Amino acid sequence: MNLENMAVVLVEPQGPLNIGSVCRVMMNFGLSDLRLVNPATDHLVDDARRMAVKATPLLEGARLYASLGEALADCHLAAGTTRRFGKYREDFLHPDDAAATLLEATFHGRVAWVFGREDKGLTTAELEMCQRFITIPTMDECPSMNLAQAVAVCLYETARAFGAARGKTAGQRKVASIASQEAMFGHMRSTLLDIGYLDPQNPDHILRSYRRIFSRAGLTDREVRILRGLWSRIDWVEGERRKGQGNDGTDH
Repeated sequence: MNLENMAVVLVEPQGPLNIGSVCRVMMNFGLSDLRLVNPATDHLVDDARRMAVKATPLLEGARLYASLGEALADCHLAAGTTRRFGKYREDFLHPDDAAATLLEATFHGRVAWVFGREDKGLTTAELEMCQRFITIPTMDECPSMNLAQAVAVCLYETARAFGAARGKTAGQRKVASIASQEAMFGHMRSTLLDIGYLDPQNPDHILRSYRRIFSRAGLTDREVRILRGLWSRIDWVEGERRKGQGNDGTDH
């Protein structure tokens, strides 16, 4: 997967504030290819720059196109967002499924998220240029989302799917390897036996409970190292305690 192969296409965006906000969202989630189709405003005005904040270079690097066809010319898969279901109802994806589909397709070349006008979205002809159709599930009382907010929802799902595919949890935690965790559990077993915490006749009875606790936590490499540091400290303290005892087991 390659986020550099993923473009965000805005068709005839009307507000510079939205364009600037989209740039910021793109930078938040690791995308940099912004394409503007016949924008109805100057995308480099102060309002857009103010909303882009640190993503101003992305704003300045946005490419302009006269038509959606030109903007998608180098893409092999495009997903268009719309609330107009019509005959395509069965083909609609929610943003999470669309994100996974587009990410997988970046292996083979460039793909695009396509967003329509703030007031009326994408036309039927523009949707026909897209191979996938996306809808964001909203309440009927207020079904239409702000453009920048819709982009944020879709790119959040992209970042979440990208992280999961790289072996991370939803919280962006990279779980330690099984080998690393098993080494930590072995050290833990030895330490807790040595200080008399575990029953020598059945040490794994209590240890299984600890395994379940730590397994639910999804320990990272850093957390495994911290726990092993704790066991090592206990080992040292126990060693010092024993040095202070005589052969008869009494303190001197």
